[in-house]
Amino acid sequence: MLADEIKAGESANIEFKVEVPKRSEKYIKSVIAFANTAGGKIIIGVDDEIHEIVGVDKDEVFKIMDSITNTISDMCYPQIFPNIGVDTVEGKCVIVIEIYPGANRPYYMKSLGKEAGTFIRVSGTSRPADAAILKDLELQGSNHSFDEMVCVEQKFDIKQAEELCAAIKKYMVEAAKTKSEKEKVKDVTLQNLINWGIVKNLDGTLVPTNAFVLLTNNAFPFAKIQCALFKGTERVVFIDKRDFSGPLYEQIEEAYEFVLKHINLGAEINGLVRTDAYELPTEAIREAIVNATTHRNFLDRACVQVAVYDDRVEITSPGMLYGGLTIKQIKEGGSKIRNRCIAEIFSRMKIIESWGTGIKRMFSSCKEYGIREPELLEIGDSFRVNLYRPSYSEVHQSSPKSSPKSSPKGLNQTQQRIIEMIMDNPRVTQKEMAEELNITIRAIKKSIKEMQEKNILERIGGARGGYWRL
Repeated sequence: MLADEIKAGESANIEFKVEVPKRSEKYIKSVIAFANTAGGKIIIGVDDEIHEIVGVDKDEVFKIMDSITNTISDMCYPQIFPNIGVDTVEGKCVIVIEIYPGANRPYYMKSLGKEAGTFIRVSGTSRPADAAILKDLELQGSNHSFDEMVCVEQKFDIKQAEELCAAIKKYMVEAAKTKSEKEKVKDVTLQNLINWGIVKNLDGTLVPTNAFVLLTNNAFPFAKIQCALFKGTERVVFIDKRDFSGPLYEQIEEAYEFVLKHINLGAEINGLVRTDAYELPTEAIREAIVNATTHRNFLDRACVQVAVYDDRVEITSPGMLYGGLTIKQIKEGGSKIRNRCIAEIFSRMKIIESWGTGIKRMFSSCKEYGIREPELLEIGDSFRVNLYRPSYSEVHQSSPKSSPKSSPKGLNQTQQRIIEMIMDNPRVTQKEMAEELNITIRAIKKSIKEMQEKNILERIGGARGGYWRL
């Protein structure tokens, strides 16, 4: 409902105007920005400061709509075809200009030219596109991707090609589930690389694409993953820091291992079997890093960043969401591939299972773990995923005014020690408690039952994948 949209206020794809600005540029910038990103609406007749519906003159509505249509046609290039309509809210007429994500990007203001007149939508504002974003929009408009373009700075190296072929086959073999399937994996050849667009044959001369370089010696200075462990919950004090370069698939593995090194590892007891279990689902961690690397904008002079804090793991990918995608569409399984060649190779290597399923699996694995769902954010011209650590959030949300090491009053010494262990690791098992305190599991169960009856302690989830909450 339009009334609900107005009540919610302005956003990345909703903008209010009391009236049609006398200077057309003031709203044409937003028209262009919406066409270059995920689309949006400009609602005429709403006060953008107090969200009050003031309406437009009913007798002038169709004249105003014709004027807007002509102005957009005259001032924008390539041509933008808006859907302009009139609606009645609280008895007053408002004009709704709806702009759809455009296919012929970049769109720009004719009077300013492409370089100065291309605008994008960022955090609810329309701002000029920088050189990297403009080039990315041009690639989108021409239906090309950066990774499939010839890398003119590099020469084709047959040894690098053979090493890449061997690496692709190795991943394919490791992904095969049975011995029979492994034996059926064929050698990856130079012809395969040509067929997949990784290498190009130009009049009998083999030349590397950007994808070939990114998957071999990777000479691009910003095509790397920066990893850091921070003290606390803010990006202030470094505890550990690593930069990973080289082939993209190796960067992914190294960044993944970096995260596992710096999050808590506990254990689950299922019958007589003890299995190690990280506090976050490893599938979600891996998917977030893979997606950040596969779909990043390589024209952006920034690196993929993986930051581990006390309360979360934060994965940031350079580049806005591609092709007009929205966060809502991504959650529903929507996907558009920015780097087609890399996605093709990663799919064959089983680094990505199938396009469009990674985010859904990330959410599913967190739900199975019984932890907070991932947070997806557009931060300026970057995309970010936050995975929240239960070892911090559960303790601090349960008793925000208590220090991490404080225990409820009225507990015996054993119960106090149990609470301290849970504060350190909410996934600690009863067997681990018994071993640490040198008492029987029966005594642990009795102490836990007493605390549960006093509403001091609660078990969230089952024996496998569950955790304790104060």
